[in-house]
Amino acid sequence: MQQSVLIIDDEKKICSLLARIIELEGFTVFQANTGKEGLKVLAAQEVHVVISDVKLPDINGVELVKQIKEIKPYAEVINLTAFGTIQDGVKAMRNGAFDYITKGDDNDKIIPLVYKAMDKAKLQYRVFELESKIQKQYDFTAILGQSKPILAAIDLARKVAPTDTTVLLLGETGTGKEVFAQAIHFESHRKVKPFVALNCSGFNPDLLESELFGYKQGAFTGAQKDKKGLLQEANEGTLFLDEIGEMNLDLQAKLLRVLENQTFIKVGDTQTTKVNVRIIAATNRDLKTEAEEGRFRLDLFYRLSVFSIELPSLNERKGDVLLIAKHYLKQFAAKVNKPDFTMDEQFSVNLQNHVWKGNIRELKNVIERVVILSDGQILNASLLPYEFHHEAVEGDGMKMETVEKMHIIKVLKYTGNNKTETSRLLGIGLTTLYRKLEEYHIS
Repeated sequence: MQQSVLIIDDEKKICSLLARIIELEGFTVFQANTGKEGLKVLAAQEVHVVISDVKLPDINGVELVKQIKEIKPYAEVINLTAFGTIQDGVKAMRNGAFDYITKGDDNDKIIPLVYKAMDKAKLQYRVFELESKIQKQYDFTAILGQSKPILAAIDLARKVAPTDTTVLLLGETGTGKEVFAQAIHFESHRKVKPFVALNCSGFNPDLLESELFGYKQGAFTGAQKDKKGLLQEANEGTLFLDEIGEMNLDLQAKLLRVLENQTFIKVGDTQTTKVNVRIIAATNRDLKTEAEEGRFRLDLFYRLSVFSIELPSLNERKGDVLLIAKHYLKQFAAKVNKPDFTMDEQFSVNLQNHVWKGNIRELKNVIERVVILSDGQILNASLLPYEFHHEAVEGDGMKMETVEKMHIIKVLKYTGNNKTETSRLLGIGLTTLYRKLEEYHIS
């Protein structure tokens, strides 16, 4: 990694001299004579350590530290001053400066100080890179699709993400509600804090209460020590409650209290616990109808649905099917060390015509299956599950060639791809079978 230092000083001779000394140590050095120039260099170049004079013509160097940290959070700043004061030194350190030294005392100190600052900056840079990769994995760019329904949902989510508003994600199973919840979290000011997910349908009511709120030692048989609940684990971050409609009415009352004043009482405790957590909930149920029929608290529904986002089903965004399929093809091919795949025309048509009851989750599973079954790089319709061929027949209005193709595929599967036995059962010659296999692109 290139190790770069930026020197900001309005005294050009001092700036050049210091640059020369630091360059002799093998560092790449940039120079600027004003705070404004320095910030431009910082934005354009990869800089790890900044040495800034305190008295600059356009800004105080101590105040400049904040702006430097906003542009390059991992960069370390060393303030130099001709007239050092304790007050300025304390303020510089509070603003995030690595050190604050007086000119004249810097001759022996500056090079060792630069090395120390560089070591810290390089470590912070690696952390910054890792966090950036994680964020890209979970932010809105991770949501695949270019159709109007999904872009409208993303737009709403982007707008609510920077706030602390409670969000209710609505949509069928498999539409990517947790992916949306993660993106909202990672685009918020809480992104460096925990994102905790809980599927409410995965626990019975007693276990769900313990998982969510935690418990005190002795609260019940087996509670040998205090346990933090997921609300505490998500403190200052985001708690995602999937399948919120499965939560019973008693727990809903406790959750309502959390939403109203960010407090709750652990199982077996008498003291109130306070948290600072954002709630994102999701459901595939019609909660308003559930509330009107007494199966869900109406007050909780209104509190959860301050900002609702309806996620479209895959059947409402058929234009995105091939885009998503190609993404998963590449992902699974890399996973099993196979080369990139190409979908033939009938394979693509069958994917687009399929009724995706399981949405993106079903598509992902189908693609994984196809990758495992494929012996070549070109994917054809014979690799798809049986129901896809049935749909294709119906979609083509029972054309003779489609029926014939599907029948050949069915017999091939029955014979374990034995061509001789297949031609015998079909009552046609082996040469004719091979001609039809080529004609219908059956491998």
